[in-house]
Amino acid sequence: MIILRRWFVSILLVGTLSACGAPTEESTFPDDAIDLIIAGDYVVTMDADASVIENGAVAVDEGVILAVGTAQDINAAYSARQTLDGDGRIVMPGLVNGHSHAAMTLLRGVADDLALMDWLNNYIFPAEVEFVDSEFVRIGTELACWEMIRGGTTTFVDMYYYPDTIAEVVEQCGMRALISATVIDQRSPDAESASDGLDKGVGFIDRWQNRHPRITPIFGPHANYTLDAEQLAATRQAAMQLGVPISIHLSESPFEVQYSQDTYGTTSIEMFESIGFFEGPTIAAHVVWPTDNEISILAEREVGVIHNPTSNMKIASGVAPIVDMLDANVRVGLGTDGAASNNDLDMWEEMRLASFLQKVETMNPEALPAISVLNMATAGGAQAIGLGDRIGSLEAGKQADVIQVAFDDVHHVPTYDVVSHLVYVTDEQDVSSVVVDGQILMLDGDMLTIDTARVRDEATALAARIQSALESRNAE
Repeated sequence: MIILRRWFVSILLVGTLSACGAPTEESTFPDDAIDLIIAGDYVVTMDADASVIENGAVAVDEGVILAVGTAQDINAAYSARQTLDGDGRIVMPGLVNGHSHAAMTLLRGVADDLALMDWLNNYIFPAEVEFVDSEFVRIGTELACWEMIRGGTTTFVDMYYYPDTIAEVVEQCGMRALISATVIDQRSPDAESASDGLDKGVGFIDRWQNRHPRITPIFGPHANYTLDAEQLAATRQAAMQLGVPISIHLSESPFEVQYSQDTYGTTSIEMFESIGFFEGPTIAAHVVWPTDNEISILAEREVGVIHNPTSNMKIASGVAPIVDMLDANVRVGLGTDGAASNNDLDMWEEMRLASFLQKVETMNPEALPAISVLNMATAGGAQAIGLGDRIGSLEAGKQADVIQVAFDDVHHVPTYDVVSHLVYVTDEQDVSSVVVDGQILMLDGDMLTIDTARVRDEATALAARIQSALESRNAE
């Protein structure tokens, strides 16, 4: 249906709204006024019925969605201290980035056009040991959060070093995140060995578990080729004792599959199953090369699979069998991976490429239709990372993680199908406003929780030092 109807939501009972949607100093509100109403020409709920409400609105108070319905009904039932006008806007759940290495925004473009193991062993791991410290992680994570908020991502799963620093950035910028304490059997920026990383991870989780409602500390064992079976089992045991999930790279590349066969005599996922690794909540990044039997294991163990199409394509890891996994009821979400292997954090691009890859891989244009891939980026992604009961859809009782997408640019004219346009047309520049836990992080394109000028200056200065060091090293 073509979007023709334009309308404005206003508080008629008392008070006025300023031009940016915030109440003026003189505004007064009834005692029962709620915090926020978010309006849109359409509200794409991503609930179980994939309901789309024309001329809709979402009522929010104290960080929670109170009601979702037509603007007429919402405005009749509630008055709000602030209203985000819906003219030319689509309201939908915030996007869920299920796999990232946020601080690697500072290594964007450092090493391109390389195979995975060459990229890791000869470029990324050495660069991290040389350059990564707490300040690097702070600046890189702030830069990533700025980019993700700008693109409508409200929740992300991160795996990197100095997790306390990452958590502090997330707490300040207002996003929601599962933050992994990395465990890897080599010297890394914040640990000397796997056992050291595991011990430090326990300390991180002790400090942050139940400390902040938007931050979930978890373990991040890197992969089966950087940790042996005993180290992997020890990490799972620690996660079970602390009651936290694990995020891990799994069945990512032909190298990993061959390594598992050579080392353990079996495929990657079957090896993890044999040591009881999937007995607790697991978020598995990539999963490009599962066998049919392994897909059954993933479904039975309720492993959350995070598909990273751009990164998988760029490093030539392969095309994951997403259609087969969804058909087997595997929980599947989407992720960007890090900006060093993507090279951006644009979840709209991931949606589009995820759909197109499955169509050409199966030679079936009906494979992974728009609504299915949109679900992977919202409700399905939330389920895959263990937050499906709290976020991912616009329903009463869920946390108010909501975005507005502007449909007034030329590439949205005309619009016949809103869901189709969200997946096949929209890009990160179309996102206009972002709300997490009921707090506005971006309003009409203006960042409210990040000092973008400072972050830009700090990132540019640090990148200059890295570039100088790399040039000096290459000249030797």
